[in-house]
Amino acid sequence: MNVDEFQEIIYEKEDNGIVTLTINMPKRKNAMSPVTFLEIWYAIDAMEKDKSTKVMIITGAEDAFSSGGYFNMKMFETIPPELKTEINIMDIAQKKLCLKFWKFDKPVIAAVNGLAVGAGFTMPLTCADLIYMAEDAWIGLYFIKRAIVPEFATSWLLPLLLGFQKAKELMFFGDKITAQQAFELGLVNAVLPKDKLMSHAREQALRLIPPKGPTLALKWMKRILHKPLIDIVSDQLDMENKALNKVATSGDMRESIKALKEKRDPIFKGK
Repeated sequence: MNVDEFQEIIYEKEDNGIVTLTINMPKRKNAMSPVTFLEIWYAIDAMEKDKSTKVMIITGAEDAFSSGGYFNMKMFETIPPELKTEINIMDIAQKKLCLKFWKFDKPVIAAVNGLAVGAGFTMPLTCADLIYMAEDAWIGLYFIKRAIVPEFATSWLLPLLLGFQKAKELMFFGDKITAQQAFELGLVNAVLPKDKLMSHAREQALRLIPPKGPTLALKWMKRILHKPLIDIVSDQLDMENKALNKVATSGDMRESIKALKEKRDPIFKGK
């Protein structure tokens, strides 16, 4: 897949090597389908092959970063056959994409411009090197409300960042997290007014490329930071996939979806 074939993201490359990826499905608040994740994988692949690219900025179209994962079997039937062969519907934790990011040695900056729910935040948390957030944006780690478990190796990363007690609190209760709270927890690098978010992200990107940034040293810095942890991340993604494939067919999961459609609180039974 070439970057000009993307349907759900926009790939924009500047002459200086800055590449901006925009998740571009605003009608569904930039919820990410298997095709979205595949296109992001190919965007990274394109940057790996193009030596003139230096840094990635990833953001969302309009007023959302991403409302999380988006999948149903009917939608899967509409995916072109040539793409279906590249999509593993059992890889709910997004191991393929997560490891692609972890082995990618160019800096990744996430500009979280609006709501970031589920994978809409776990993806940048695990896969971006720097995260900047609009002051009116917010995070929803709502996995527990949907009777599922986190993905993108977040079940390993959150305890590493926050300690077990705080990480469990966020995952067990799934309360909304404001941008300021995310900053105070150390989940994001800075909080900006919305109209200054992209310019700030771009300013930081410019610091990471010539003439200000020594890109060779940055590549090696990222490699040596990530290398000792890749096997841990890979194993955790396997565990998440095992858990997700188990709970995704549970009665509680079905009840959570039904309750969401009926705009009521779910009544869980623990099975």
